Amino acid sequence: MDSLLKHMVDMTGHRDHTRLDLSVVAAVQELAQAVRTRVLTIATVRNQRFIRPRAFVDRDTPARIEENTDGLGEPLANYPALEACLASHGASAEQVNADGVLVLWLPIWIGDKADTCLEIVHGSPYGPDTTQLISGVVSVYRNFQNLLDYSERDSLTGLLNRKTFDDQLAKIMGESCRGLVPPGQEERRHECTEQKQWLAVVDVDHFKNVNDRFGHLYGDEVLILIANLLQSSFRSHDRVFRFGGEEFVVLLRSTTLENTRKIIERFRSNVAAHEFPQVGKVTVSVGFVALNAYEPPVVILGRADQALYYAKTHGRNQACHYDELVEQGRLKTVSSNATAEFF
Repeated sequence: MDSLLKHMVDMTGHRDHTRLDLSVVAAVQELAQAVRTRVLTIATVRNQRFIRPRAFVDRDTPARIEENTDGLGEPLANYPALEACLASHGASAEQVNADGVLVLWLPIWIGDKADTCLEIVHGSPYGPDTTQLISGVVSVYRNFQNLLDYSERDSLTGLLNRKTFDDQLAKIMGESCRGLVPPGQEERRHECTEQKQWLAVVDVDHFKNVNDRFGHLYGDEVLILIANLLQSSFRSHDRVFRFGGEEFVVLLRSTTLENTRKIIERFRSNVAAHEFPQVGKVTVSVGFVALNAYEPPVVILGRADQALYYAKTHGRNQACHYDELVEQGRLKTVSSNATAEFF
């Protein structure tokens, strides 16, 4: 009982989805004596559903965020028991493998939608007492996740909202301080392979035309579908925000310039290839820049916004890197950007 109370206090003491995910997998792993516990994201892209791990723990490692997942993840069709459970709005699904190992899935239903699922692997089926204990932990997790979503999520797209951006940016900027050298002392030889934190600004091309031609209901559907493509194209530990209107911001954690470009290009091409109902083809423009803890957020946002503006005024449907544009003489370095749309 003491262990259960400790985990409940820990779960409800966070104001961050990442820490909440870590708390629930740690709680279930210990209380259910599981072999492995994972939090999975369930995403829909082009009418196909995928699952992607978000946080996990096993007997040999502490709870941690899954940082090695790129792309869409695995098709939900690879997990027929879970797929049937979601189709019927079921509370749980399980599968006993040939070696007797149990895999238990518990979708986290918020209303009629489940975009998160808890997966528990155990050496044998659970008894009723353990099942009831797990269900109680999952209920607390669902309720608290619902509270966080209400305060942190954009009501239309389900992405993180503008007011959560400052806290997340401060957190990721703190991470970028590790091993940082003062401006002017960087070794640019290894820029393409150096791990950095990144900020990307996304804008839907000609979105006003979509609203004017098809109406705001179809415009809202375009934004929802682009939000889905953002979540499925970027990595599970990146953070995606809706800033309002057709503007989105992404914080990419610890990756190289080459990989950042690849991830952003994957998103851009996914949007360009998508067939939007009634509207048809839609494209996006992106501006991105590396974070630097020596510079204020308004400057970093302004530079990403400059790169975005360049993309939109030079053909659209492309992603532009701020520093690359400066090096090529296409943009001039400024200490601030008074025309940035964010402030």
